[in-house]
Amino acid sequence: MKLPANKSLRNLARNLRKNSTLSEVLLWNQLKQKRANGLDFDRQKVIGNYIVDFYCPKLKLVIEIDGCSHDNKYIYDKIRHEYLESLGLTVLHIDDLDIKTKINDVLYNIETFIINHYPAG
Repeated sequence: MKLPANKSLRNLARNLRKNSTLSEVLLWNQLKQKRANGLDFDRQKVIGNYIVDFYCPKLKLVIEIDGCSHDNKYIYDKIRHEYLESLGLTVLHIDDLDIKTKINDVLYNIETFIINHYPAG
């Protein structure tokens, strides 16, 4: 299934890749080495009218880093989360501070999540 994508967000996604947050860089350095069960992930992927932090097409898994940019955005984040799930995607939220302070635990939790939710993945 091809995901909907607002093409007007492509340049913004490209700029976000060039100007990533520290947490995005730290996690991306692990994911691009296939440290999460050997899976390929895309970074700053446009899906509908949103840009997700990381996306694994094989599993239809979105990984979102929740940091201060999500403060006071509960309703927006809830609508966004529900929209992504309506496309058949699974959304995993990871705390920004956890990535900065305990990246190995974060990777273990991602791997465990994948094993528990995608046993054949």
